[in-house]
Amino acid sequence: MTTRNVNQEHKEKLTFFDKVALSITKMVGTMWCAIIFTIIALIGLPYALNNGTAETITWLVQTFLQLVLLAVVLAGQNLQNRHSEIRADADYENNVNVRKDAEIIMKRLDEIEKKIDSLK
Repeated sequence: MTTRNVNQEHKEKLTFFDKVALSITKMVGTMWCAIIFTIIALIGLPYALNNGTAETITWLVQTFLQLVLLAVVLAGQNLQNRHSEIRADADYENNVNVRKDAEIIMKRLDEIEKKIDSLK
C-alpha cells in the first residue's frame, strides 16, 4: 500500500487556466501590490475632495477600500495558505514516518510470533 501525496496530485491536475489564476492571485495577493493599488487610488483623491462629500465617500468606498483591501485580503489568504501547505507537508512526512515505524513493529511482531510458535 502506497501513501498518497495529495499536494502533488493536486498540482499535477491543475489546468493551464488554473495555473494562470493562481499566478494572478499570487501577484495581486502581495503587500507590494496593495502599496501600488494605494498609490493608484490616491491619484484620484484630489478630484474626489474637490467635488464634495458624496464624491469623497464614493472614492473611499469604491476606489480605495475595494482596490486596496482586495490586495490586502489576498495577501493574508496567501499567508494562511502557505501555512496550511507547510502543515500539510509536515503531516504527510509524519504519516510516512509513522507508517514505516508501524511496518517495522509488524515485522518484529511477526518474528516474535514465529519464535513463540517454534517453542510450542
